[in-house]
Amino acid sequence: MKKSPLVVALPVLALSALLLSGCGMFRSQKAWETAKQESPLEIPPGLDTPSTNAALVIPEAGANNPTSNGATARVGNSNGQIADGFVLNDNLDNTYRRVGQALENGDIGQVVGHDDDTHSYTLSVVASDEPTQKKGFFSSMFNGKSKQSADAPGAKPRQVLLTVSTSGEKASEVRAQGDAAAVAKVIDTLKGRMGGG
Repeated sequence: MKKSPLVVALPVLALSALLLSGCGMFRSQKAWETAKQESPLEIPPGLDTPSTNAALVIPEAGANNPTSNGATARVGNSNGQIADGFVLNDNLDNTYRRVGQALENGDIGQVVGHDDDTHSYTLSVVASDEPTQKKGFFSSMFNGKSKQSADAPGAKPRQVLLTVSTSGEKASEVRAQGDAAAVAKVIDTLKGRMGGG
């Protein structure tokens, strides 16, 4: 017995209509689809909105030229002076003591002075603006330690001011200010040793 083309075509047509509908009959109504725009938040009396005057500082023309290693863009006459830091989950006095212990080796830089009242250290750090090539895994395994920034061309002593201040209730901020290359060396080394984030 031969099946008529209508008997075969009708189920195929019904099945394709169901697939093309995208299963719209199984969708539920979402609350966000019927949401309406509310009025914007109002600032309570006695509070001010933050100033947005210095939110976007436009640099001088041609000032955003990256250095040879691409790390620092000098703006104006800043001479590459930057500030960077990290936060530790420890109180102010313990963090200041731990930073002092990390600086005792002298491999980060020489401690020129310190002020216990302001919780600050003044360091002389030998660093270079030139990029240093980081050795690969096998090179460091067979050829010893990687090249230090003191060995890099153009390395010279640069002054860095390292301060420790409170950050919240149970944390302290370690902040370095000075030449970009020297600050990067100090902060990266201290983060590695102290576990800052």
